[in-house]
Amino acid sequence: MVYSEMTIRKEKISSNDFFQVERWMNTAPLCICSTQTVWEAAKIMEQTELDVMPVVDENDQLVGLLSFRTILSNLLKDSTGSSLIEDIPVYLYDSVRPTDQMTDIVKMQAECLPVVDQSNKILGIITPKEMMNFYTKSMSIVQKKRNAIEILSSVLESAYEGIAVVDEFGILIEFNEAYSRFTGISREEAIGRHVTEVIDNTNLHVTVKTAIPERGVIQNIQGQDMVVHRIPIWEGERVVGAIGMLIFEGVTEIYKIYENLQMNYRNKRVEGSPYSKNNKKNDAESSQVLGTSKEISEVKRIARRAAKTAATVLITGESGTGKEVFARNIHQLSSSLGPFVSVNCGAIPEALFESELFGYEEGAFTGAKKGGKQGKFELAEKGIIFLDEIGEMPLTMQTKLLRVLQEKEAERVGGVAKYKINARIIAATNKNLEEMVSNKTFREDLYYRLNIINIHVPPLRKRRQDIPILLSYYLKEVCNKYHMPMKSFNPDAVSALMSYPWKGNIRELINTIEQIVTLVDSQEIHLVHLPHSIKEMQWEQAEEVTDVKNVSLLEKAKSMGEQMEKESIIKALTHTGGNKTKAAEMLGIHRTTLYQKIKKYDIY
Repeated sequence: MVYSEMTIRKEKISSNDFFQVERWMNTAPLCICSTQTVWEAAKIMEQTELDVMPVVDENDQLVGLLSFRTILSNLLKDSTGSSLIEDIPVYLYDSVRPTDQMTDIVKMQAECLPVVDQSNKILGIITPKEMMNFYTKSMSIVQKKRNAIEILSSVLESAYEGIAVVDEFGILIEFNEAYSRFTGISREEAIGRHVTEVIDNTNLHVTVKTAIPERGVIQNIQGQDMVVHRIPIWEGERVVGAIGMLIFEGVTEIYKIYENLQMNYRNKRVEGSPYSKNNKKNDAESSQVLGTSKEISEVKRIARRAAKTAATVLITGESGTGKEVFARNIHQLSSSLGPFVSVNCGAIPEALFESELFGYEEGAFTGAKKGGKQGKFELAEKGIIFLDEIGEMPLTMQTKLLRVLQEKEAERVGGVAKYKINARIIAATNKNLEEMVSNKTFREDLYYRLNIINIHVPPLRKRRQDIPILLSYYLKEVCNKYHMPMKSFNPDAVSALMSYPWKGNIRELINTIEQIVTLVDSQEIHLVHLPHSIKEMQWEQAEEVTDVKNVSLLEKAKSMGEQMEKESIIKALTHTGGNKTKAAEMLGIHRTTLYQKIKKYDIY
């Protein structure tokens, strides 16, 4: 009996499993059962031109390897070939597991390697053919990576700006030639050292801890003011490093340019109607969507697509997530020539709803304005009307709004002539409109008219990666608003703010920043300065972590291991007279790793 269909289902292999045997093995090897005869084995090997075949027992467990030479030797003794495989010697073999590394099995120098599971059942086989395939593919990948590294290195070295990259411990892992020239410290000497030892007044190690990007800030390096960027490097939900870039070698000219721009802005600033046709330029800043997380990036992508069309948009999300900001963003990105007109449907009394939306004629009711008044739809001509809190709109007005959407025309209260509606509608709500439709509190036909393009803005707790960016932006905004010196958050405060659930979302975050800025005198904001609810939650989390550590044997074992590692490093440094390069060689680790561990254990 020949096992020619022993195909094992392979799980999806990630890039980290590239070198595993499972990725390369032949999952359908030809095997022969130990109860078959030598003659049967000879015929199979002659037909398939195999020199070696795995032998399995009746339970599919690997017995050994049978070579063509062994078969020939047996046939010379017994030309009938009637002997059973189990009665002749099969030679000893090496076997490997699916999770073993291909780079390790090269040392075995075997022409055939069975791959078995824990019960010794055969899963596949590695032959010279599989080895050659592995070599070819791996060499191709290595070459591509080498080319990519060379290109990146060329970009870093040819860039005019100085570029420095640190890891999560603040250790320099890249330091280009431009930075080297400016500081007078060679690349070889800089890499592996803590960034504070190489660059004056740097905050790059703080950027790693706080995850707050800083763009266009002034840093004094070797007595000269420089304009720098500091950008955190994210890997999933964790900051693994930061990039620092020198933008200008001097800022005197930049100050002059800035002052000129400010003067021009003040001279050209003209107060006008809130519905001016030029308000797309004036509202550019209010339409800025902050954040780089995966969640918010996807919503921004949909908003950009929506801006290219004239379709009705329904924006959903919790209160305070920034739904109006997205509406303004769509208006800013669109080709619309008209204004952005916002209407809060939850703030208008039901009796005034129709006149507010569609306007009224002179004498339409007691107290009506002389000459009448334009409605919001008229004011939004060729622009966008934003119906916020659409779920609060009365049913009677829902019916009239639906008619306007269908007929593209409306009529003022007290008027007889209809006028054309030429405004795009964007609606928003924090309510579940589908549930309201089921409860008959929102018209189903209106819901489907509004919900052509749906944009759901995620709550802040679902995109915590964006919190440092929001903190940095609104901290500057609030400080400028109250004409106060610029403040900053320390790492512990940022950590607490990132772990807070923010039930009120961005609106709550802005209010919290405003409270802190106005009440805290210190330039640096610490954990103790945060509102009580945030501090209390942080302390509770810290107590939970402490409790877990107190009862965890694994943590105790880890602590003992770290203590031994610390002692070994101290001994190596003592033995080499503080020479870190020689100490790293003695410990068998890279010099960068030694710097990281010195920093970790506070060894000086």
